[in-house]
Amino acid sequence: MDGVLNLEPGSLTLAQLRGMHAGTVRLQLPEAPRRAIRASSDLVQRVAVGAAPVYGINTGFGKLADKRIDDSALDALQLNLIRSHSAGVGEPLAPPIVRLMLAIKAASLARGYSGVREALIDALLAAYNAGALPYVPAQGSVGASGDLAPLAHMTLALIGEGELLQDGLRVPAAAGLARHGLAPLRLLAKEGLALINGTQTSTALALHALFSFAPVLESALVIGALTVDAARGSDGPFDPRIHALRGQPGQIDVAAVYRALLAGSAIRQSHLTGDDRVQDPYCLRCQPQVVGACLDQLRHAARVLLREANAVTDNPLVFADDAELVSGGNFHAEPVALTADAMAVAIAEVGAISERRIAMLIDASVSRLPPFLSADAGLNSGFMIAHVTAASLASENKSLAHPASVDSLPTSANQEDHVSMATFAARRLQRLIDNTAYILGIEYLAAAQALEFLRPMHSSGALEQAHALLRRSCPAMNHDRYLAPDIEHAAALVRDGSVAAVLGSLPGLPRLWEPA
Repeated sequence: MDGVLNLEPGSLTLAQLRGMHAGTVRLQLPEAPRRAIRASSDLVQRVAVGAAPVYGINTGFGKLADKRIDDSALDALQLNLIRSHSAGVGEPLAPPIVRLMLAIKAASLARGYSGVREALIDALLAAYNAGALPYVPAQGSVGASGDLAPLAHMTLALIGEGELLQDGLRVPAAAGLARHGLAPLRLLAKEGLALINGTQTSTALALHALFSFAPVLESALVIGALTVDAARGSDGPFDPRIHALRGQPGQIDVAAVYRALLAGSAIRQSHLTGDDRVQDPYCLRCQPQVVGACLDQLRHAARVLLREANAVTDNPLVFADDAELVSGGNFHAEPVALTADAMAVAIAEVGAISERRIAMLIDASVSRLPPFLSADAGLNSGFMIAHVTAASLASENKSLAHPASVDSLPTSANQEDHVSMATFAARRLQRLIDNTAYILGIEYLAAAQALEFLRPMHSSGALEQAHALLRRSCPAMNHDRYLAPDIEHAAALVRDGSVAAVLGSLPGLPRLWEPA
């Protein structure tokens, strides 16, 4: 890990969240927030044994909120809550997602409005720092009241009754905690409820998607520019005056990136005069408008998710200064659900316009290149079926982009009668990202192949760098060959940031991922 980060509740930055996601920072809770944590915890412990019923502290949960619990059973109430709610199914959440869950749950509780002890927050941070990551099944949350099942599985491991995920294997939590030198957590009044009420799983999933998609979108800019040059398209549509008149910030910034990527291309110089194509297809000239709009959606998502990562989202909330506990609904993950749905559409659109560029490149009547990018079309099929693969993935993305937030099934005997479905909304984003990375990988191969037909002319320095990067693992396709491994190689370069790294060679580019 790179260093120690003081967890400042309510003030986490996107860069800090990236570090937590990657596991490159150690976390510690400074002294400043501890007074408020102690005050809220003390109030909860007094209220728990008082005469008044207080939801989830000395009563049952959900539809059972009218059941008063005897003082002698308050700790058992919290333990039973965790056991009963650990009902998730499916594949485990990936380690970066679980790291974020631990970190932002600790940050939320450390705001001092949840009534938990310092020791509980320190235990979350100790598990994070030790890499003692709970085994958390991915399915089973409807995004209200909070991400109950996944957060219960996280908590079950911390109390020594669940499982940890180590080196891809499930190990009993008690033994795993001991191996890391950690003691099982004991829950007091409200603490189990505070741990599982909240939006930390859906928020972590959506942040994971945001961070995972960043290099894919940046790769889309590089590959889209490569296609423009390979198709002998015009750079006129990227003129800054056009985009200034519309005023959309993402569009303005994306156009600036395309101008920088295409600057100095000998291919472009070769057809500045005498080109008989008056206008390029939309898939070339409308890239700033389409991808720029997607970038704006993702910037908005970053703002919403940053707020949510800093939020207090459990229930009831503890206002120690007023000696009051107030029930509310901050656990309802509608902001995350709507944001994840918007992200899904943006991710699908980046793939959709890429698929159209592939279709354009293989269509000789539009691209003015050999059919299917094969010098001996007929004997060779070239990129015919690679495009079919891209089309199938783009179509699949359309179904995956259907909004999850518009669905709701009442739960808890109709007590919890409107839910957000945020957890699925955020979880399905990874499939969209994977599909889009494959589509872009196919376009990358096609654009590089198209460039071969324009030799000895060269593109810009940046785009030739992108071409050379691909050619190190995927040679030109002079005749038909087994193409699936090349698609895997190209998509990997899209996902891991290798293609996006080309942007680093261009000075003065706008900062794409900083939300305004």
